[in-house]
Amino acid sequence: MIGAIIGDIVGSVYEFDNHRKKEFEFFAEDCMFTDDSVMSLAVAKALMETEKKFPQRGEDFYEALRENAIVWMQEIGRMYPFCGYGGRFYEWMFTEDPQPYNSYGNGSAMRISAVGYMAQSLEDAKKMSQMVTEISHNHPEGLKGAEATAVLIYEARNGKSKEELREIAEEYYDLDFTLEEIRPTYRFNETCQNTVPQAIVAFLEAEDFEDGIRNAISVGGDSDTLAAIAGGILEAYYGVPEDLEEGALSYLDERLKDLYKEWKDYLSKQV
Repeated sequence: MIGAIIGDIVGSVYEFDNHRKKEFEFFAEDCMFTDDSVMSLAVAKALMETEKKFPQRGEDFYEALRENAIVWMQEIGRMYPFCGYGGRFYEWMFTEDPQPYNSYGNGSAMRISAVGYMAQSLEDAKKMSQMVTEISHNHPEGLKGAEATAVLIYEARNGKSKEELREIAEEYYDLDFTLEEIRPTYRFNETCQNTVPQAIVAFLEAEDFEDGIRNAISVGGDSDTLAAIAGGILEAYYGVPEDLEEGALSYLDERLKDLYKEWKDYLSKQV
């Protein structure tokens, strides 16, 4: 999940001021965490709390995960009301009876990376992705964007090659383009269908973790979210250099740092 947080923070200064080159200051002074990081941590918290109560996968686990995702997205999200939520998600987060609103926004994919780490099987990754996504982003494209991202993270963690990961990704999206080809004309877009494929290609063209984040930023568009989605996959495939992890954590407040530490400690006990 730190890969998604890094992508979010690095991309935060370029979301509305796109930088279409790979050369830039990685952690700029004005960088900040946004809703991408907050919601990624909220999903991770929901996963941990659910598995503590229901250690075995089954309908009880998945139903509890669905409910816990709502609880923790609202509880944690409300602590950060001005960090960049979309208007409809903001309303969802503060309502007493949150209902899905047929969204296909890329928010479903940017918050999903923890699922790829907690999943015990491919089908488990898909089912968990559905549970934490359909509570808000229940449009087929919203569900697809989250599932594609979670599946790629799960499969990358389990040793799939880039060629194999491309084949998996192409079950979801047409990837017949390069970043160089789209860089001049790609524009800001908050949909899964026009963000997730670009993030996947940023990963596929990467030489290492940092290079992949630079790929994602360089294409423009919704930079923080595109880089967050790419960052989750990049982390699963390459790992994250310690200095970049420490750099990203320096931008989080103590509450979010504690959530990340809880997640990291929890994962270490699962191995």
